[in-house]
Amino acid sequence: MQTDVVLLPRLLEPQHLENRAVVVLDVLRATTTMAAALGAGARGVRTYASTEEVRRAASVGGGLLSCGEERCLRPEGFDLGNSPAEFVRDRVEGKTILMSTTNGTRAIVAAARGAAQLYAAALVNAEATARHLARQELDVALLCAGTGGDVALEDVIGAGAIIVALNRLTQNKLASDAAQIALALFEMSENSLPQTLRSTQGGRNVVAARLEADIDYAARPNVLDVVARVDPRTLTVTRANSV
Repeated sequence: MQTDVVLLPRLLEPQHLENRAVVVLDVLRATTTMAAALGAGARGVRTYASTEEVRRAASVGGGLLSCGEERCLRPEGFDLGNSPAEFVRDRVEGKTILMSTTNGTRAIVAAARGAAQLYAAALVNAEATARHLARQELDVALLCAGTGGDVALEDVIGAGAIIVALNRLTQNKLASDAAQIALALFEMSENSLPQTLRSTQGGRNVVAARLEADIDYAARPNVLDVVARVDPRTLTVTRANSV
């Protein structure tokens, strides 16, 4: 197996997608929230590039829940924001969730155009995702969603967590300096993840929005045994492994 890291969606090239399993990471907070929703029994998470697309899709009714964020906060009229702890079983079990976020869902849309397999992951489900990837016999591209078009340290650290698990499970080769950087950053910050995530631009944005508890939730590696698979045709995230 060979694993690469792509630091931003705009850096995606055809070689990152063709015959590869692509994993999108938006640690603060979209892919963490997706894992939380699926872990709490949500039927699936349909991803959209804009809040207006979510509003249009939600208008058909049928028990759909709208969620997401604009400048970290829940958009007006949405059922839920983008805080993973909101997605509890009593609220989301059996429900289909419609999600739009500033970075994470747009990264999924960008990756869907050519990936052989597509997943969403974060620190909270890094180990489960790596175990699944190790069985697929495909090279891997870890796509960091970024923050406002800039590299997001927390996403690179999340990619490093998956690399650590893949190195333990397979004879994994790192394809680029970006992959080496991701591995080194995770190893450097593994024992101080809450503090490190708070220091990033994404972390500072979350703190400014008074949602600091979301950082503590996201900074817990491997607490969810959830593999979040994305259907590239429908952009719907569902659980690939059994409960």
